[in-house]
Amino acid sequence: MASRDKWDVEISAGQPLLDVDLASLWRYRDLVGMLVHRDFVALYKQTLLGPLWYVLQPLITTAIFTLVFSQIANIPTDNLPPFLFYLTGLVIWNCLATGVSKTSDIFAVNAGIFGKVYFPRLTVPVAVIITNMAAFAIQLLVVAGVLILFTLRGIPVKPTLWLFAIPFLVLYVAALALGTGMLLSSVVTRFRDLIFVVGFGMQLWMYATPVVYPLSQVPERWQWLITLNPMTPVVEIFRKAVLGNGTIHASHILTSVCVTSVVFFMGLLMFSRTHRNSIDTV
Repeated sequence: MASRDKWDVEISAGQPLLDVDLASLWRYRDLVGMLVHRDFVALYKQTLLGPLWYVLQPLITTAIFTLVFSQIANIPTDNLPPFLFYLTGLVIWNCLATGVSKTSDIFAVNAGIFGKVYFPRLTVPVAVIITNMAAFAIQLLVVAGVLILFTLRGIPVKPTLWLFAIPFLVLYVAALALGTGMLLSSVVTRFRDLIFVVGFGMQLWMYATPVVYPLSQVPERWQWLITLNPMTPVVEIFRKAVLGNGTIHASHILTSVCVTSVVFFMGLLMFSRTHRNSIDTV
């Protein structure tokens, strides 16, 4: 009896509750690479400045935030240079926001491909997150360049040993973005109008995160609420690592990890259930 080819896939009505085939995802790693290349190149294809937008976007947004929140609203920045304060917060926040927004409509955007050929559906959101991490790496170099400029101008910047935690922060944000995006994409498949709520919801989430204000400025009675936000300790740790100033508590980190774990596994569960009949629903 001939052995089954490793590329043979059996699709049946009876599927487990959590249908995640990591081995199949690894076999399709070349497809993931192609999707990453497509997303990374096609985003700014036929644009005037091309990939330079990866650099300009955080700098322009930071300049606007510095003008509005520091010069006009006069919000404290814990004695840190306002431009650096907002830049560090925005770069790590955009790593999450971009990943969530691009994975929240996976089924709708890729309905044509999903309906024609089989491949592990999880490859698409994973490719989006990898692309997003590559963009974050570029913007991290922008942060490093700005830090050097501030240092040359005599403005003291004191990075700490928390710098070694940045790779773990990136993986953490990737897991949170992937879980949130998969959860939203599963819901948007049935209720298409919710895609319009995602952008608005991400804006609200940003203002619930200490991006434009430090955690130290939040009243004590409300800090328990804002620390339920899994991005709160991420932003504070990133600032502590790069600028040497941030509010870090072990309880905040533990709460954040628990919330992210729940979101990730709920998103994985919903995604594995939705991809079976997404073509009939979209």
